[in-house]
Amino acid sequence: MSSKAKSGLAKIFNYFLSEKTEEKTERVILFIALASFFVHLAVIYLLKFDLINITTNSELLKNPISAIYTPFSFILIYEVYLLIYYLPRSFTTYITKQYEIITLIIIRKLFKDLSSLELTSNWFEIKGDLQFTYDIVASILLFYLIFLFQKQGQKKLVRDYAFKSTIKGFVDKKKILALALIPLFFGMAIYTFTDWFAGLQTSSNNLEPFKSINDLFFDEFFSILILVDVVLLLISFFYTNKFHKIIRNSGFVISTILIRMSFGVSGLISTILIVSAVFFGLAILTIHNKYEANNSLNAQK
Repeated sequence: MSSKAKSGLAKIFNYFLSEKTEEKTERVILFIALASFFVHLAVIYLLKFDLINITTNSELLKNPISAIYTPFSFILIYEVYLLIYYLPRSFTTYITKQYEIITLIIIRKLFKDLSSLELTSNWFEIKGDLQFTYDIVASILLFYLIFLFQKQGQKKLVRDYAFKSTIKGFVDKKKILALALIPLFFGMAIYTFTDWFAGLQTSSNNLEPFKSINDLFFDEFFSILILVDVVLLLISFFYTNKFHKIIRNSGFVISTILIRMSFGVSGLISTILIVSAVFFGLAILTIHNKYEANNSLNAQK
């Protein structure tokens, strides 16, 4: 890559993915999330007191607790931006963001489901309540697994710091990938919202199709991440032929595929696939770090 091209890439990268831009994006998204919460809450109470008339059976407009669902949706958008932001900086942090996104999707769903729980003695016989139990347990497991994954990632970063400075070409390629993802995901978000809004015009239940946003956006979102992970895996072959690094990168691709598969099923199977994906990624990174530690000991002998 010529020096002129590198300079142009650096300017574009700094405009969209610099620390300053990340801080501005965080403030804007948090402001929108807070405003959306109060708007959603206002609509619920306006419907409750018959001040507005919307024909809908949506659970999202029946209970004030479900209003938390909307700001969480914007927080997820910010997490998607952070995933792109960290892609050129740290591969393990980029993978961590994938895990955080799927965990936040489960947490967001919990807030929605809280408004429709049937508090009866036959809790484990009601499908919705049973799924709520699965999601509660899964969110705790995922929270802890992500904590362990971050600890392993920090160990790796300490050891790889000097090595990373010697593979600037790899970092530049990751920057190009990250910049390509920005308009792609932005376009996907607009298309998803437009498609959902068009569905409202033809649906007899109006806001009920809202639940399909996960399927419409995050389904495709993780499909694209699989392709990105494969591209990163192939590019990494130009910079390392170490077996444990190849297995680590391949394992992360498998982990993303498992998350993507969870959108194709429902209930307990979906929850198991998500937890298994994060556990598999943690196991792969832990074993990789043991390889690194062993290689460091052998080098010192």
